[in-house]
Amino acid sequence: MLIRDAEPGDWPAMWAFMKPIIEAAETYPWPPDTTEEWARAYWIERPEPASRLVAEIDGRIAGTVEIHPNLPGQGAHVANAGFMVDPAFGGRGLGRALGEAAIERAARDGFHAMQFNAVVETNERAVQLWHSLGFETLAVIPDGFRHPVRGLVGMHLMYRLLKL
Repeated sequence: MLIRDAEPGDWPAMWAFMKPIIEAAETYPWPPDTTEEWARAYWIERPEPASRLVAEIDGRIAGTVEIHPNLPGQGAHVANAGFMVDPAFGGRGLGRALGEAAIERAARDGFHAMQFNAVVETNERAVQLWHSLGFETLAVIPDGFRHPVRGLVGMHLMYRLLKL
């Protein structure tokens, strides 16, 4: 597995697995009809200090993370991040590898901490992964996510300090 900075030419391969994840509306809070143009601008085109990485397996883009300030101004020292892994590559440690890489990158880029605003409680593998990487659940927002199958479910607000 190779984790590297994403390049604009990676976008078609990224969008190929991102689009069905977004449309499923089970783990990602974006509207299911999110357009490619909007997603690309959000994920790829944000200016520094935002960054984005991809994980490659056998020359194929298998997952991605984007890192950006959680808030502007006085909250910009806390990073936020979004992750997506191609389901075809599930179970191969991509989430953990991307999580570790994102933590390292955010620390290197000068962020003090990382916060996740929307980890869906039914995404138990993600919750477990983030806890294993040192994130603490500060709160679970009751009924904070509208799951297409399970209805209203909780959403974890997670946080960890960053250290190089």
